[in-house]
Formats: sequence, structure tokens, C-alpha cells
Amino acid sequence: MANWLNLSRLRLGVQLLMLLLTVYGGNLVGYYMAEKISQNLPALSCAYDKQNGAYCVLIPLQHQLHHRVGEALVQLQAFGFKVLLPLVFTLLSFYAFFAVLNKAFCGWVCPLGTVQELLYKAGRVLKRPLRRFGVGNVGRVRWVKWAMLGGLVLLLPLLTGMGITPHSLGNPYCDVCPSRLATTLLTANTEELAIRANGGIEFALGAVANTLFGFALVASLASRQPFCRICPMLALHAVFRRLAFLRLTKERHEKCDKCGICAKACPMDIHEIHTEHGPKAFHEDCTLCGRCAEFCPEDGVIRLKFGPWTLFRSSRDYYKARVKVDQPEGGKKITFHPRREASGD
Repeated sequence: MANWLNLSRLRLGVQLLMLLLTVYGGNLVGYYMAEKISQNLPALSCAYDKQNGAYCVLIPLQHQLHHRVGEALVQLQAFGFKVLLPLVFTLLSFYAFFAVLNKAFCGWVCPLGTVQELLYKAGRVLKRPLRRFGVGNVGRVRWVKWAMLGGLVLLLPLLTGMGITPHSLGNPYCDVCPSRLATTLLTANTEELAIRANGGIEFALGAVANTLFGFALVASLASRQPFCRICPMLALHAVFRRLAFLRLTKERHEKCDKCGICAKACPMDIHEIHTEHGPKAFHEDCTLCGRCAEFCPEDGVIRLKFGPWTLFRSSRDYYKARVKVDQPEGGKKITFHPRREASGD
């Protein structure tokens, strides 16, 4: 078939038509008529031509980079220096400490954790009944710490800064934290115990704070570390726990299925320390208190390690000495039976 189409002539016709449109088309639509024909024509159709019918895409592109993107980047730069940089340094300074001791800050440093532990010991002296979470119900409270971190520590302060929520919700977790009441009372300061009545939100936060404080005090007499289970700091630690030098490790052992003493010794009711091995044994709720390693009757099964070095490992001899003065769940000593040692129970 003969090619009847003369492509060159067609192209010339289109060129002439577009020349008229792009140079004189403004006479039809009006000079700078809204949108004209197009503001994004991918051809050098100059916007300085007052009779133009369409704009070259390069002019709005330059204007947007100048007036929108460039100015936004300047604001973003200010945002980075004023907002992001302080936030990054806060997290880095937190991690500088955390990288060394990991979640041991919960089990060894936190003042509220210490107060709860002392109250639990007092409860054992007073022979208060022991309350524990079992395998079937411990999961009912584990999600609360994440809700506290996400809602009270992160979301509400951010919304307050954006002007969405009232100013009184700027640091809501601090307003309900029982550690604020416990530590100030230890200094004989009773001001923080008073409920503020200068607003509905302030009153509600104060009431919640006193309720949580009372709960932590009373529950600690019968349960180990009750507030620690829902603490947002525990959740924050859980996010970074794999990135620190100090950690808990557990090796598989044939007697683990019949023992379970490590789970009884755990103040956080982490039953996974009994059933899991390897990385899963270092649970998100672990505070690195080391009691599971203390009460493991097998040599080297549970270890506290700092990098490649073992700081403490479970030992049969240590276990025998430990149970002479304390029992896994705390309280009075128990008698070690040589017959059970021989049988491996």
C-alpha cells in the first residue's frame, strides 16, 4: 500500500497552527485569562508574550520552586533546627545511657520500681496473699504500656502543640505518673498530692494520678511491680532493647520443661522465660533484674551478658545458696532438699 500521508506537510501544518495559538491565541481567550488554555504546555511558549494562548511549563515551575518550595524549605530548615534537632538529641542522650544498661534501668535504677519492690517485701512480712498473672491472663495488661506511651506521652502532647487539644494536656503522663507523687512524698513534699481544681481537665488528671498512686501502693503489697507492667518507660525500653550491649540470654536445656522456677522468680510474670529460648526469652517486659538467672538450678542456662562477656550466669551452687535465704516468689526462706537435688527436681 502506498503511503499517502505526507508526514512533513502534516507536521508543518501542526507547527503553523500551534504557532498561531501559542503566539496569538491570547487574542481569542484574553490576556492572562484565568488558566488560559494551559499553564503546563511542554513547549517554549513564552508567558511574556501578552498575546499568548498558553504558558510554557517552565514558568509556573520556576514560580512554584521560588515562592512555594524554596520558602517551605526555609521554614523546614527552621523546623529542623528548632524542633527535630532537639528531639534527636533527646533520643540520642536517652540511648547513650540505654545502650549501656538496657532495661536494667527499670530493674535497678527506677525509684518507683524500688518502692514497689520494698512494699512487696513488706507484704510478705505481713503475710499478705500473693496475686500473680497466669499464662492465660497476663496478656490483658501488656498492651496498656503501649497505649500509655502512644496516647499520653506522644499523641496528646503533639496535638496540644498543634492547638487541637487544651494546653493542660501538654504533658499528661507526668500529671498522672505515680512516681511524681512517690518521690516528692519521700522528700516530705505534699504539694503534688493535692488535686488541682482550677479546671476540669486538671481535676481529672489529678484524680487519676492519686488513683494510680494508691493502686501502686496497695497492689504492691500483694503483687510484684504492679505499675511497672503498664509503665510507658517500659514500652520505650522495649523498642530499643535489641540495640543495647546488656541483655538476657537463655540456652535450651532438657530439664526446662519440667522446672519453671525461673518463671516463678520473675517479678513481671514473664512465663516466656520458662518456655522460650534464644532471643525470645528476652521479653519486652523484662527489667533485667536477674532473678530468673539467680533461681535457675542449672549451670549456664540463663546469662546476663554485656556484649560478648558474661556478667552473671545461672549456677547450681548459687541456686542452692540463694534458696536458703529467699524463695523464687520472695518471702521467707525455703529448705533445700538433697534428695530433690539428686533427682534433678
